[in-house]
Amino acid sequence: MALCLGQVFSKDKTFRPRKRFEPGTQRFELYKKAQASLKSGLDLRKVVQLPEGENLNDWIAVHVVDFFNRINLIYGTVSEYCTERTCPIMSGGLRYEYRWQDGDDYKKPTKLPALKYMNLMMDWIESLINNEDIFPTRVGVPFPKNFQQVCKKILSRLFRVFVHVYIHHFDSICSMGAEAHINTCYKHYYYFISEFNLIDHSELEPLKEMTEKICH
Repeated sequence: MALCLGQVFSKDKTFRPRKRFEPGTQRFELYKKAQASLKSGLDLRKVVQLPEGENLNDWIAVHVVDFFNRINLIYGTVSEYCTERTCPIMSGGLRYEYRWQDGDDYKKPTKLPALKYMNLMMDWIESLINNEDIFPTRVGVPFPKNFQQVCKKILSRLFRVFVHVYIHHFDSICSMGAEAHINTCYKHYYYFISEFNLIDHSELEPLKEMTEKICH
């Protein structure tokens, strides 16, 4: 019998502390607006569109942080099944392998177990979204010129979580009754990156069939 989503996506299964928006800020108001649209039952293709009069970078920032939280939570639900024994390589089936490189501790693309890769990736993203020089939260502080490029990199790496979960852990997701929730999260993500051309579509190839099935 399927568990309720409250049991499946509980706080104790969160992969790491969630990034939150400060109440009273413009970013928080945008977040509330986006969440209200999601809960209203509107077509997700319309939900992701930039609201009239809003700043595009603010809209992207809100969604990048929200996707980080949601995808982090999704991986948290299957992380106990994602071990060095079950997933010795960060991959998406036999055709796709992802190697970690951050320019610091891993200067060259390095083959890692999926769990280790995910830990490093989430730490890397968290450090970026908490960096005031990249994701400014103070009123009047502009976004850096490379802001959208940074977000494209973040979103590209978050996509790899979907790839790994769908291909290697989908049975676990289904057994928990969470398939519909994760499909909705993926559709939201897919429509958003498509609306603003935030990922090269060649990178989406590993989930091409899944995308055609649930997003078209």
